[in-house]
Amino acid sequence: MTCAFRYGSEDLDVIGLSFRKDIWMQHLQLFPPAGHNPTITPLHEALQKKAGEEGLPFTIEIPTNLPCSVTLQPGEDNKSKACGVDFEVKAYMAMEADNPDEQVDKQDTCRLIIRKIQYAPNQTGPGPKLAIMKCFMTSDKPVHMELSLDKEIFYHGNPIPVKIKVTNKTSKVINKVKISVDQTTDVVLYSADKYTKNILSQEFLETIEAEGTFEKALSITPLLANNKDKKGLALDGKLKDEDTNLASSAIIRPGMERDIMGILVSYKIKVNLVSGGGGFLGGLTASEVTGEIPLILMHPKPKA
Repeated sequence: MTCAFRYGSEDLDVIGLSFRKDIWMQHLQLFPPAGHNPTITPLHEALQKKAGEEGLPFTIEIPTNLPCSVTLQPGEDNKSKACGVDFEVKAYMAMEADNPDEQVDKQDTCRLIIRKIQYAPNQTGPGPKLAIMKCFMTSDKPVHMELSLDKEIFYHGNPIPVKIKVTNKTSKVINKVKISVDQTTDVVLYSADKYTKNILSQEFLETIEAEGTFEKALSITPLLANNKDKKGLALDGKLKDEDTNLASSAIIRPGMERDIMGILVSYKIKVNLVSGGGGFLGGLTASEVTGEIPLILMHPKPKA
């Protein structure tokens, strides 16, 4: 079994032109028996019935410090290219003893891509909060804005209520609230590359009068379905013929090495309070106050 960071199509792998770095690898000899005696589980028993007497049960334990499966979304004109971190189980008939680097014919090999997913912990902390005081471009009095989320972690596909509290001490009317979500992909394995993609941009026609106040929770839901055309967007590892979702936020636990995580994914929510922008001059007269808070997106832990 191999955990690898790869960039390139399978065709290029054959002639050695693709980029690939193995992060972790484990070998097991199943036949002749070499001391591997896995604990037989109900899944083993079910598969053994299908495979018959020649089936060879095995178990591979994936270390918890390895990265999760991540795929960077290819462009419409380059569907064959795969870039990301994946896990592959490969079984083959070896012609040499104790040589993991042996070149094996494809017809003597079967391969299976599996997906490693990190689930949200049972115990989570409080949601992020931000309090800022800023001035519009042509105003000498401030706008006080507080942003908060009611919990630390949100699940893919669930609505996210962004709580906004504003005290407008200026003489300007705020006529629009814009909320956007950005995904930042940090490729840490081979370079310091960072890519930021906007995955949601939504406007709310909320009016906050001069010297007025505002308090409301505005709901947003970032989805992959609205971002299918964005090349380089980080997704949870995709299996053949199965859809996936936006990549989960990377959580680095104590003892994990950042450099072997391959691809780190994070999100932030940006809230803009917009004043002006109408009339003949349009956006030339618009002024904004902006605040940002982090967002953690993950999968819920499956029920037993």
